[in-house]
Amino acid sequence: METGRILRFDEVRGYGFIAPNAGGEDVFVHANDFGEQRHLVHPGMRVEYEVEEGERGLKVSTVRILDISARREHSRATASPFAPVTAAAAGSSGEDDGLCDVLSSREFTAEVTELLIQHVPSLTGGQIAQARQHLVSFARSHGWVES
Repeated sequence: METGRILRFDEVRGYGFIAPNAGGEDVFVHANDFGEQRHLVHPGMRVEYEVEEGERGLKVSTVRILDISARREHSRATASPFAPVTAAAAGSSGEDDGLCDVLSSREFTAEVTELLIQHVPSLTGGQIAQARQHLVSFARSHGWVES
């Protein structure tokens, strides 16, 4: 089994690519490879997988999501970006410690770019760059991104 991260994933088209942790060629993955968990897949998620040679290059033969907490966080985030965190959504303990992961500027920028492309596809590259710049500055001021 190999490990990697979801590099990009198009929920509408139902496929994406995994960047192997060991380096090398990106690996094609289809939404159906995730079975019932396909709605949880998002860029940056850690996965474990087996590879096979397909007609167009490397593709996944089996895949498993490694980020249990990331699955819960992504489910909460995609339900509604403005929804309050309820005890049920916070996990089985019903407690939310209010802490979050601090991302690097690069990770935050990648996440913002993916969100803008997915949810506002009419934006130009210049508009996306401008929005990212302002969002990274805002995130730094709140301690969400490493300085």
